[in-house]
Amino acid sequence: MLATRLCRCGYLDDPALACGRAPKCALDYQSKISGPLYDRMDLHVDVPAVSASDLTLPSPAETSADVAARVFRAREVQHRRYSALGAPEAVRVNARADGKILEAVVRLDTSGRILMERATDRMRLSARGYHRVLRVARTLADLEGASDVTSSHIAEALTYRRMSPHMAMTAAG
Repeated sequence: MLATRLCRCGYLDDPALACGRAPKCALDYQSKISGPLYDRMDLHVDVPAVSASDLTLPSPAETSADVAARVFRAREVQHRRYSALGAPEAVRVNARADGKILEAVVRLDTSGRILMERATDRMRLSARGYHRVLRVARTLADLEGASDVTSSHIAEALTYRRMSPHMAMTAAG
């Protein structure tokens, strides 16, 4: 797990304390992380600061216990799936699946395949990045209780990828 700010001062996405050197500050700061290191990160999630008004909102409908139970069920499904496939003992969750085992549990339909091809080209995904998207999509399907990975799972998994500043500049230029 890695936590990082978007720029040196940490205020790039804060409208009240906006970074005075944006966007160059962010590009300079984020370019210190290499593309291969970015590629090893499964999920990129921005977590904005919590405002005082946010703290007074009612609790979400889904509790932490509800989420934990859903995660537990998904991991049980994964364990049974990989056991039934005769996968090595080390492979009992999606995060450990690779190669042919991953391809066996993530069969893309036509729309999913087209989406992955486009994303691979546009986001310049490496083979490692491509497989990470498939693993996350399989996990999203498991959390939803779906037996198949659909293009919506692929699309959501792709939203958790972030292009490194190097790739973003290359894709834009």
